[in-house]
Amino acid sequence: MGRIISVLTFCAVLAFSCSLEAHAEVTAADLAKYDLASGEPVYNASCKGCHATGIMKAPKTGVKADWTARLGQGMATLVKKSIDGYKEEGLMPARGGDPDLTDKQVGDAVAWMVKQIL
Repeated sequence: MGRIISVLTFCAVLAFSCSLEAHAEVTAADLAKYDLASGEPVYNASCKGCHATGIMKAPKTGVKADWTARLGQGMATLVKKSIDGYKEEGLMPARGGDPDLTDKQVGDAVAWMVKQIL
């Protein structure tokens, strides 16, 4: 009996955490927190080289299918991974490879890219 309760508790916690993750979906309200006009020139200077072509498995700008799984992570996670860099599927260099970019500039560029598919 105790084992059944433990399994049920685990399943309930797992289901709850998955439901929270599903609510992380990026919305237009999330994008309103960023300066999209400032993000476009940053994208053109630092992001376009990979995101226009999909180099290193970068999600291509304007291709919704490339972004669908990422959007479920939420805007804060997308921006954090772009600032810090990561090596999950492909390679995202920290700050798009430009250490001079501020957190705000990176966030604005990510928001500009996301706006292209919302």
